[in-house]
Amino acid sequence: METEIIKTNELHKMDPVFGQLSFDDHEQIVFCNDKDTGLKAIIGIHNTVLGPALGGTRMWNYASEWDALNDVLRLSRGMTFKSAVTGLNLGGGKAVIIGDAKTQKTPELMLKFGEFVHSLAGKYITAEDVGMATEDMDLVRTVTPFVTGISEDKGGAGNPSPITAYGVFMGMKAAAKHTFGSDLLEGKTVFVQGIGNVGEALVENLSNEGAKVYISDINQDRLEEVRDKYSVDIYGGKNLYAEEMDIYAPCALGATINDNTIDQLNTKIIAGAANNQLADERKHGKMLRDKGIVYAPDFLINAGGIINVYAELENYDRKEIMRKTENIYNTTLEILKKAESNNITTHEAALAVAKARIDARKQENQ
Repeated sequence: METEIIKTNELHKMDPVFGQLSFDDHEQIVFCNDKDTGLKAIIGIHNTVLGPALGGTRMWNYASEWDALNDVLRLSRGMTFKSAVTGLNLGGGKAVIIGDAKTQKTPELMLKFGEFVHSLAGKYITAEDVGMATEDMDLVRTVTPFVTGISEDKGGAGNPSPITAYGVFMGMKAAAKHTFGSDLLEGKTVFVQGIGNVGEALVENLSNEGAKVYISDINQDRLEEVRDKYSVDIYGGKNLYAEEMDIYAPCALGATINDNTIDQLNTKIIAGAANNQLADERKHGKMLRDKGIVYAPDFLINAGGIINVYAELENYDRKEIMRKTENIYNTTLEILKKAESNNITTHEAALAVAKARIDARKQENQ
């Protein structure tokens, strides 16, 4: 029995925070705990070479604290590359609050979280994400200035979801141009998985262009509401991945592109709003390339949200927000061509552009 305990302890020692694959040289990880409000949160600051780390706060009922930690590490790392590849002077950060947003989120909990954000003195700037709303950011703003995505009547850029969806739409059109020779999506079959705020806004864009849209979500009421609003079809089958389609748009949680789904996928393009769509970036990026599926890197095409909240820091207007978001089309085309000409995955091509920008800034600062 003692031997088993020693072995278990040794295993834990071999798998520390710093040893996690997703740690990837994070600058700082902050564990936030408050007994009175029940707050259990983790703030990940991945990289601040280009500027303060900006990224949303996600409230989710994680199966374990290790799952929460892994999620915040993957998300904050993704934010670094998202800002870098989009040309924003921001670093990458993210926060997760462990708990059910519907039943455990209270004003007191959000205020306490805001105090933790404030204690970082601007190194991390928060915003809304899954389980959060604009009014939550308004509340956080009462205890710290280091928050974006606040209400327009309070001087903010408002809900970033429509802009995020528009950026995804632009990236999708670029992928269509690269794959089909035309960026018109009229008549194309698109499966949108996850009909949250961003998913719905994407459905609206696609519907307006005349795409044949199928929607999927765990919330049946939401599906029916969106179906009736935009005259799209609810997917009623059992295996979405195996369905023949032109474009698969994952807009819920990440890692839907994995060992199980890639073998089944019957699509020509993957372009969606979800973060960290590839369960394993290197392995699954290569599997998609080998299968001839064009993958529009998630951290590139879902950057509309951060462009939107960045406007609050740089004081630019809605016209400039739209211009920067539309430019996702051009950047996506460039990266798809770069991947093809260099015989690398699209994820590797996007990552190379982001890392080159960070390295160049490092050289300037030395």
